[in-house]
Amino acid sequence: MFSLVTAGLAFVARAPPTRYTNLPAVRGGSVQAALPIDLTGQVAFVAGVADSSGYGWSIVKALTEAGATVAVGTWPPVLGIFEKSLSTGKLDDDLILSDGSKMAVPKIYPLDAMYDTPDDVPEDVKSNKRYAGVGGYTISEVAEKVASDYGKIDILVHSLANAPEVKSCLMEVSRNGYLAASSASAYSMVSLVQKFAPHMKPGGSICALSFIAAERVVPGYGGGMSSAKSQLESDMRVLSFELGRAYDLRINTISAGALKSRAASAIGGARGEKSYIEYCIDYQKANAPLTRDLEADDVGVTAAFLCSPLAAGITGVNLYVDNGVRVMAASVDSESFKGFKFSYPFPMPGEPEPA
Repeated sequence: MFSLVTAGLAFVARAPPTRYTNLPAVRGGSVQAALPIDLTGQVAFVAGVADSSGYGWSIVKALTEAGATVAVGTWPPVLGIFEKSLSTGKLDDDLILSDGSKMAVPKIYPLDAMYDTPDDVPEDVKSNKRYAGVGGYTISEVAEKVASDYGKIDILVHSLANAPEVKSCLMEVSRNGYLAASSASAYSMVSLVQKFAPHMKPGGSICALSFIAAERVVPGYGGGMSSAKSQLESDMRVLSFELGRAYDLRINTISAGALKSRAASAIGGARGEKSYIEYCIDYQKANAPLTRDLEADDVGVTAAFLCSPLAAGITGVNLYVDNGVRVMAASVDSESFKGFKFSYPFPMPGEPEPA
């Protein structure tokens, strides 16, 4: 269990509600109280974790730190590399929690979210050497295995995105490339919900990761990924109604800012050159209201909150965790503003520090 104070968020109450009367006091005062994110006894499945550099891993750690038992789904072609990194201790430092303890290695299930059932898997994939010795990786099979191993689960997280033609602009992407992005990045959430919802406890929560390209133009984010993220958010809103009424489940998305994860770094940029995601991060830091570095843990603790009882009344929401860059209608570091003297009591990008 950890508190929102641990996560850098302090909730203040003059008189805590009855259900929070046993909360520990913080900073030695009776006015402030830490609202704990307590997921003890809950089971979570995070789809789309293959290394320790991305948001998926931070969500795993945050849920674990809150007391949940966490299992993950990993794409079969990289499953062996991920398992070896964990077994050889390469990721030991990334297993350390905030109190200095080392979290248990999560149970890993091979998962290819492009396929709903075994009948959907084409022969060339079945015979592909990267899938050799790996079975039961379709969404329906994984859902059944997780249910068999854990019974009913409480939390489902979709941290999946892929586009084979991500470097192609929308005017040039092929039909197959566009549909593949939609299938891997948007429909995969719908399928996960379909297969996992019957195995989830009433009151449970589902969370998926989105990006600002779902609603605004992000040049260079191609291959149909912007369309896929729009689909993801639209489907989330519709599912909030359907899941709420049918299963008493909540579902939300987190629109996460740019992060130099392994997957994002693969979008573009030759070895030794500045990658596309680094340009996005520089833009974010120059233009966002908050100039701090965005950390993977910012999304991790937000996901833990949204999946916790503290967010019991929140569903159908797209929550932005991007240092506020989404609110900006103009790029303050743009050449278009070069030479303009702003009246702000702080320097703008490219301006000298005030005397």
